[in-house]
Amino acid sequence: MTAEFKPLEGIRVVEMSHMVMGPSCGMFLAFLGAEVVKVEPPGGDKTRQLTGMGSAFFPLFNRRKKSVVLDSRTPAGKEALNRLLASADVFIDNFKDSTLQGMGLDAETLHERFPHLICASHKGFLSGPYERRTALDEVVQMMSGLAYMTGPKGRPLRVGTSANDIMGGLFGAFAIIAALFERGKTGGGRTIRVGLFENCLLLVSQHMVQFELEGRDPEPMPERAFSWPIYDVFADAEGGQIFIGAVSDGHWTRLCGYLGLDDLLQHPELQSRMARINARSWVVPLVAAAVARRPMAELLPALEKMEIPFAPVAKPSDLFRDQHVMRQGGLASSQTADGRTFRAPALPIEIDGASLAGGGDVDSIGGHNAEILGSLGLTPEEVAAAAKAPSGEAA
Repeated sequence: MTAEFKPLEGIRVVEMSHMVMGPSCGMFLAFLGAEVVKVEPPGGDKTRQLTGMGSAFFPLFNRRKKSVVLDSRTPAGKEALNRLLASADVFIDNFKDSTLQGMGLDAETLHERFPHLICASHKGFLSGPYERRTALDEVVQMMSGLAYMTGPKGRPLRVGTSANDIMGGLFGAFAIIAALFERGKTGGGRTIRVGLFENCLLLVSQHMVQFELEGRDPEPMPERAFSWPIYDVFADAEGGQIFIGAVSDGHWTRLCGYLGLDDLLQHPELQSRMARINARSWVVPLVAAAVARRPMAELLPALEKMEIPFAPVAKPSDLFRDQHVMRQGGLASSQTADGRTFRAPALPIEIDGASLAGGGDVDSIGGHNAEILGSLGLTPEEVAAAAKAPSGEAA
């Protein structure tokens, strides 16, 4: 069962952004019922042409949006964009400050013309010494300590997804919704700046505070000091991998009993949690050997019945066979502009016990030019002129 939850219905968002952070912000608002008008340059957002690990960026983060093509370098394009912004509640961008100023789209200029508008800029950094630097997810993960904490010592690694960009978009949506709530009382807009680097700082803050309290840098996660006797990835009898965490005395007792390691329960050197942690060097191999004698089909139901934390190590493709992911409402289908279909999650929340309705198709380049710009009073000729690149210039 899915829920139709549209608290932002009637809110118009104009989004001029590319890649992940800005588009994910717009997608989150669209999932909550906002009308998101994605403004693309002639020829379309270049993110549409990415391949490899970037091939999912445009279709995934631009679901449920209405594409409008405008060229803000031309008088006709500028006029159309101004009319569009006059009709909007929110403006989302991820351009450099200097680029926005050159286009006349900086927050100060926009608020002079449209005092009601909420302007949300997604940047590499918040205001400060680094505010003009170019940032990428990789850059801020290295700067913030996240890469250091993720890889083994001396081998910093970025996390295996665009976690920072997506979470940055989520903070943008969070701030926009708060500003909309405030505007309902004051009638005035706000200027919001979201920093990719500062977002990453928040992700690493638990390790920063640990340093503050203990006076020493924590070890990277692969080399961390363990707080539990068993908290490891093991191989099963068929070569599959499974994480098992025995984090309480009850877990330890039940796991040893199930694996036939009753001798460990009676061992005089293993009668406390700290003693078992200190003995990990010789206890974990015994557990690993016992796990390796059992197939995954036996391990999973047994561990679940014993209420021991566990997880098979999955690849992204495995999720399309996971019974929980594939439950009703777990995934929603969408269609790309060229007719291909794909399944992807919606927001990870339930409303009144039902999953939030997800999905939504990906618009073609300029697919809503006539509808959106026509509703603003532009003639078909003016719509065509607004979308046309200057003569002799590349789209």
